[in-house]
Amino acid sequence: MVGLGNPGPTYAGNRHNVGAMVVDELARRGSASLTKHKARAVAATIRIGMLPGGAPGPRAVVGVPLSYMNESGGPVKALMSFFSVDPDHLVVIHDELDIPAGEVRLKKGGGEGGHNGLRSISSSLGTKDYLRVRVGIGRPPGRMDAADFVLRDFSPTERKELPFLLDSAADAAEMIVTEGLQTAQQKFHSPA
Repeated sequence: MVGLGNPGPTYAGNRHNVGAMVVDELARRGSASLTKHKARAVAATIRIGMLPGGAPGPRAVVGVPLSYMNESGGPVKALMSFFSVDPDHLVVIHDELDIPAGEVRLKKGGGEGGHNGLRSISSSLGTKDYLRVRVGIGRPPGRMDAADFVLRDFSPTERKELPFLLDSAADAAEMIVTEGLQTAQQKFHSPA
């Protein structure tokens, strides 16, 4: 599971970094610290949830590229190579302008919708056929440029709701691993 964002404290609170924030939550849940990896990323191996009977759930690698968003493909491919992960087992967690703020949607494959991080990953892997946790940030207000919008910090109102969004997106990512895409879609795409 890879969360997308831009490196450094300047970008840490940006809407574009919500994927990296979700990976931080997954690492926290797995009682792991993301550590620097030779793949130009930070990564950790965690267990996802619990199996019936209380046994630890499946093992997963979580990571965040240390490159800028538009260069995410190289570090993602290097992590996948190091941990022997096939593209059909890759889950990319990213911000999505075309989904209302606070909502989470899941899919496999498809286009990049102008998202440079996805474009870089698809180009590096030679396929668009990987799983995606799309974290809704909504459209920019008025005539604001989309690039300016994603590179701004969440508003004070959005920050109040952010823990719930990160929790929901982390739940969705875990459910894809433990129960599969279709079951996760049924849960997260249904009206509450």
